[in-house]
Amino acid sequence: MNWLGYGSDIRQARRDAYRESGRLRTKWWQGLALILVSGSKGEGLSCYLESDTDVMMVNNTVICLEESVKSSNSVPRVMTVLRSCRRASYPGHCRMFLERRGTMIPSGVENALCDDGNGREIFSSDLYINSTSDFKVLGAAKHERAGPSIPVTIKGVFHVDLVHALRYFCPSILERWESRLRFWPPPDVVQKVQSQGAFLTPVGFKGSACKYNEWRMCFNIGEKELVNNLNDTQVKLYVLLKMVIKDVLKPCHKEVTSYTVKNIVFWIAERNPNIWFNERRLFYWLYEGLGALKVALATKELAYYMIPERNLMAACGLEYEQQSSWISTITDMINEGPKLILRLPKIRQALLPHPEPIRWFSARRMELEMLELMIVNRGLFLRNKRLADETDIMLQAMKMRKFEICREVVMRMSMEGSRNNVESDVWKNMLK
Repeated sequence: MNWLGYGSDIRQARRDAYRESGRLRTKWWQGLALILVSGSKGEGLSCYLESDTDVMMVNNTVICLEESVKSSNSVPRVMTVLRSCRRASYPGHCRMFLERRGTMIPSGVENALCDDGNGREIFSSDLYINSTSDFKVLGAAKHERAGPSIPVTIKGVFHVDLVHALRYFCPSILERWESRLRFWPPPDVVQKVQSQGAFLTPVGFKGSACKYNEWRMCFNIGEKELVNNLNDTQVKLYVLLKMVIKDVLKPCHKEVTSYTVKNIVFWIAERNPNIWFNERRLFYWLYEGLGALKVALATKELAYYMIPERNLMAACGLEYEQQSSWISTITDMINEGPKLILRLPKIRQALLPHPEPIRWFSARRMELEMLELMIVNRGLFLRNKRLADETDIMLQAMKMRKFEICREVVMRMSMEGSRNNVESDVWKNMLK
């Protein structure tokens, strides 16, 4: 799996690059917003073009306080303060009411405030996402809203899911999570996750009568920290289960997602001693993970790791025929034993050929990916400095090396009989 881009070094390099990308983009907004790259990209678990890039844009002019927080006096006057209300909302969701207008309130925030019919101003998730979705990116095509995200395709190649979010100060929720008995994560990581806080994203529970005014709680920074603290076997378990979702089950309507299996891995890690997770027992844990996924599909129940009262399978839209088919498939995989791994295309392709070509290709693919991430970050750095890309020697050298790698791969493919000699196609296929 290291050859496929899931080794610890490449994972750390990706995490560092996307963290720097978020920092540079945040700097461009001059304090008005915090930009975070989350999901598999931020976790370092997917290649440059392998999946969508999840970007969270956090509005720094607004904060929401949990009901248990007594006073908002410590919040700077420039910020707008909202107060959450979890009553009548599905677990993990809330509504927000205006407590105090800030001295600087963006139009998108003002436009999302409306009367709740009882004389209070409620902050509508639906109005907020509509008021913040009117943006333009050069060379980008926007797509239909998907939950809290605004999907964007840039230059026909880069797929980005942009989510506008707000900070959420919710100490009681995080204290309940912190107080659980557990084998994992260790106490210092628990404290770090607790200190990261939470966010609210503009999407309500699908079955709620108040869904257009509800917001969903999420813990992106904390969950990224949790993934970073999985050991190598746990990470590989997570990657393999993600492959099962993507390449075997192939859901069409997100009935199950990589987020489903992330929570399964978190629960498995929490409930078992860390010493039990080693390379020799990887298949054992894969069977455990598949078994947990099978139970989640059969019962339509899976507790959210951060807020167990929230069922991640609730209102997932899973139909009986699809449910039965997936349960049967997973049962067959468990019964197959270790050869189930051959159902996963990436693993199968890496196992069957002679190892030398795989090693050669893997080394160039990882170098190419690192170059792409460095090129993006160098471009962001130059933009912040108001400097021209064309005259930057470092940027041009990285681009030159990128083209050299693509030419090397094209030449080797030609020598081995491949007819696809278009460098742009080779570039895309290498980074998927």
